Amino acid sequence: MSDAFTVLWTHDTCRDLRRAGRVGERPPVAFSGVHSSLPAWTGARGGDDVYALHVNRREVFVVSRMRVIDMGRRECCGTGPGTGEGQALPGHGDWSMLGAGGCGAMPVHVDATPVRFDVPVPGVLLERLTWRNRRGRTRGLKYVVDGRLERAVSLQGFYRLTTESADELAAVVGGAAS
Repeated sequence: MSDAFTVLWTHDTCRDLRRAGRVGERPPVAFSGVHSSLPAWTGARGGDDVYALHVNRREVFVVSRMRVIDMGRRECCGTGPGTGEGQALPGHGDWSMLGAGGCGAMPVHVDATPVRFDVPVPGVLLERLTWRNRRGRTRGLKYVVDGRLERAVSLQGFYRLTTESADELAAVVGGAAS
């Protein structure tokens, strides 16, 4: 059975996506890291969905849904630098804003929906979204007031959604595709 996760893309990441003209394009890769500068995609495996979220003016948007194909360096990633100079993942320079320069960045190859910034998560859904940890304990999103997110701190990281919340986010993305 596949799982679903959320990852928060920062204002800097989203600004860089816009500047690079990536809106409307499908990212072939995202990046996982070992340092707090980059979310570690811990627990994700092939077939899992990852919802890239962005918060703008207290509203949460689904920027892309990425289905994990595999994790790790492949031929498309290019050869890594042997001396510490140059790009760590030169084959994915077009998508480097997704974390290629992060500490210990490892590629996560994905089949993704196009990047967009016009798919809001309804406020009523924000109030009932839940995540679960490995022990099965669940938690909701903190700082939701009147359907708007006052602080994004509880979205920062890489978190496993409950099945119900994953289904509801899938419906949001599916409804936006039509």
